[in-house]
Parts: sequence; structure tokens; C-alpha cells
Amino acid sequence: MNAETPGQSSTAEDLGRPHPAGAPRAGHEQHGPAAVIVLAAGAGTRMKSRTPKILHPLGGRSMVAHALDAARGLAPGRLAAVVRHERDLVAAHIAEHDPAAVIVDQDEVPGTGRAVEVALEALDAEAEGGQLSGTVVVTYGDVPLLTTALLAELVAEHEAAGNAVTVLTAVLEDATGYGRILREDDGTVAGIREHKDATAAERAIREVNSGIYAFEAAVLREALRQVTTENAQGEKYLTDVLALARAAGGRVSALATTDRWQVEGANDRVQLQALAAEHNRRILDAWMRAGVTVVDPATTWVDATVQLAEDVTLKPNTQLHGATVVERDAVIGPDTTLTDCVVREGATVKRTDGTGSEIGAGATVGPFTYLRAGTRLGPEGKIGAFYETKNAQIGRGAKLSHLGYVGDAEVGEGANIGCGNITANYDGVHKHRTVIGAQVRTGSNTVFVAPVTVGDGAYTAAGAIVRKDVPAGALALSVAPQRNAEGWTEAHRPGSPSAAAAAGARTSAAGAADGAPEPPSSAASPSKKVEGK
Repeated sequence: MNAETPGQSSTAEDLGRPHPAGAPRAGHEQHGPAAVIVLAAGAGTRMKSRTPKILHPLGGRSMVAHALDAARGLAPGRLAAVVRHERDLVAAHIAEHDPAAVIVDQDEVPGTGRAVEVALEALDAEAEGGQLSGTVVVTYGDVPLLTTALLAELVAEHEAAGNAVTVLTAVLEDATGYGRILREDDGTVAGIREHKDATAAERAIREVNSGIYAFEAAVLREALRQVTTENAQGEKYLTDVLALARAAGGRVSALATTDRWQVEGANDRVQLQALAAEHNRRILDAWMRAGVTVVDPATTWVDATVQLAEDVTLKPNTQLHGATVVERDAVIGPDTTLTDCVVREGATVKRTDGTGSEIGAGATVGPFTYLRAGTRLGPEGKIGAFYETKNAQIGRGAKLSHLGYVGDAEVGEGANIGCGNITANYDGVHKHRTVIGAQVRTGSNTVFVAPVTVGDGAYTAAGAIVRKDVPAGALALSVAPQRNAEGWTEAHRPGSPSAAAAAGARTSAAGAADGAPEPPSSAASPSKKVEGK
């Protein structure tokens, strides 16, 4: 909660991809206010970070991106974001996420009232007739769980009642430290009382101010002209508008939510983690209700930007990030992290770290596999244990079973790449490409020195170093005569267990050749001390 005086719940589906956060809930008519102002100027010093507070990520987006999405979902006439701390960094991030947002700079006058005032002045300058009219919603850049649906309820309540101001409030079990909402008998808001100034009876009130408002533009404009900085903090407070609007005869009302998470802000990393955990819980709840099996929600994290189909299974310790898409009947995990990946229908991915990769229908990946950007595994293909791939197109049914590296390469349909194979794609200056044809079979520990092409149906022998193209159907092998240096161990490692074993074996062989009885087997034991040493 983000006001100077800090304080209809939304469903889990509001935060899950099956029912995107930008859409109002069923049964609620979409309202388009004249403007939404997102306050994003604070320093967030309690975060103790070089990164501005509102740029800290949660569920795959920055906090301010979540806030902008909720605001944009209202379809406002204009959307403005007020910036100051780390102005250029924050403004660039906002512009990238929502190019249509109006960036407004807060001046030297501190306070949320002044932030809204400069935003309203900027919006007035662009409005027809020189003044904005209608409903203006004010929200914050660090309330990432706030949904469009709840904002739409706030706007609907405000406009249906003809209010001058409508404040969004939260009902808390423990309201200690928050500004209390004081109501008249008719339910209208009489004022907001700071905790430190509240009486015992007022402190018993559990309804608090969230700092999120809907204003009538004309009322807001006139009241802000009257708000001063004559207070202990020397700031221009937005909360002062409520009393001024009421004094001018306007109706001030409130919409209460029991879902405190929607209006909860993050001022430090403890609060940020709590919000992230709650956001993830809601995301997983929505996906499970949409037909996804999540075996262990406590260890599964899914960004708001991820897309899942029915009958997907997520096993423990799975993290899905970015633009990852998982199609029907795919099984992900355990112990798997995928970022910006596409997993096609019926594929299985376990104990894998993948980025920017596509896994074909019915394919299998893992365990202990590293998929780097540009990996494309075809249907029914396999990338097995302790394998790394990068910028590789792997055909239908091809198998890279274990202990290898394929980078900057094409592997044809049905190829079977043996254990310990690698593509040597880098010459120290440039990357080169390897092309392996369909139905190729490669022996263990083959090295492909790129650029090189292996034709369809070719074979390589174990230990081959392939430096030139291999014709279709050929066998590539590296032939070098094997040379044995007789007596090397005894000559160069005297007194060692190996030398003792070699001497024993030599003696046994000589005795057998002469027809003499063999010495006891213990004479060749590596642990037995050699006579005279």
C-alpha cells in the first residue's frame, strides 16, 4: 500500500494466463476512464539496490510492467507514468513495455500530490479543449498483483455513484501502521486517520487506505491547486484531496477489497519475495484449474508470460520463464529450467536447462542436458544425458544419446550420434558449421572438425577425427598404426604397483612358454612388496 496514509477480492484466474490479468472478470462491464496515472518516481531506498525498485522482477515482468498491464487493461483514453529516480532507465523501460504511455517528469516539489498534478498538467496539454474531463485513476508502479478487474470495479463504483473521489481500501486482520478509513453512517468516507493520530476506537478499524483512487478530473485539478506542502515532511499529499473534495460538496466513497495482496506494495526484498510467492501461487492455481498437473506447487515457478496446454505435467523443481510454451501431454521436470522455449505435444524434458530452444512432438530430453539458444530438436528425437547443444537443427527421430556437444550443426533424420561425439565448430576466430546427413551412424568419440559435411547413410569409426567431407554411404575412419613400447612401465615407473603387476605377468607368461609351473597369483599382486626394492 502506497499512500502517505497506508491501506471485491479478485479470483486467482485474474493472475493466470487462462484469464489474463488485463481482462475484467465475467459479469463486469469494461469501463474506459479518461486516464490512468501510474506513479513510478520513488527511489525505493529500502530495496538497497542499484536497480530502481519498480524495475525489480516478479513473475517474469518488472513490478511496473505488471502495474502498466493492469492499467492498460482498463482501455483508458491516456496512460501516464510519472518518473524521477533513475529517470532515464525507468523511462526507457516503461517506453519499451508500453510505447503509448506518456512519460511525465516530476519536478523538485516532493509528494504524491505533486506527482499527480504534473501528470494531470501533461494530460491536459494533450486533451481536446485544453483540459481532461472524466474519470482519472491513480495507481502505483510497485503494486504488481493489482488486476484490471479490481480497477474496473473501482471505476464502475465511482461512476455509478457519481462520486468526486472513490478510494480503494483493504480490510486487514492487522491494520497496525496504516491510515484508517473513517466512514459516515451512509457509508461515505469522512476522512483518513493516521495510525499515530488515531484513538483506540479508530485503531480498531480494519479498513485502511490503499492509496489507489478514482477521481473526477475537475475535482482533482481544483483540489490539487489548494494542496500545500505545509506539513512536517514538506510534501504535497494526494490524500489532502479527499478532505478538499468533501468540503466542496463532493461525495467521497470507498470500494473495499478483502484481497490485500492486490494493493500490497514492495518496499524491500522481503516484501518483494512475499509478493512473488503469492503471485506464483495464483498463477499455479489458475493453471491447475485449467487442466495442468503441478506435482509440487511449493517447488514449481511459472512466469505470467508462459503458456501451458491441458494435460501438461510439471514435476518438482521446475521453473518456466519468459515466452515458454508447453503443448498438450508434455511432461516437464523434475529439476528443469526452461526460458523462452517451445515444447511440443507429448515431449518429455527432465533435469534440463534450456534457453531459446524448440523440442519437437514426442521428443525426449535429459537428464542433465544443456540446451542453448537455437536448438531445434525434431519430432521423436532425443538429446540424452550430459549433452550440450547450441544453434543446432536436429531432424526427426535423430538421437544424441550421451556425453557430447553439437553446436552450429545440422543432424539429419534418423541419425544416431555415438557417445562422446563433438562438433569442433570454432577455430579461434570464426564459428563453422557441421552438416550430418540422414540415417548416419557415428562411432564413439568421433570429432567433426567444421566446416564438414557427412553424407546420408555414412558411418564413422570409433575415435575418428573427421576433417574432410564424407560421401553418402562411406565409412570415415582415422587410421594410425598402434605402437607398443615394450617394458615401458618397469623402465619408467620402477617400484610402482603397476611395475610389480607387469613383472608378475611377464614372469607368468615366460613360465607358461617354458612349460614351468606358474608362480602363485599373489606374486603379481600390485599390493605385494617387490623383492629387493
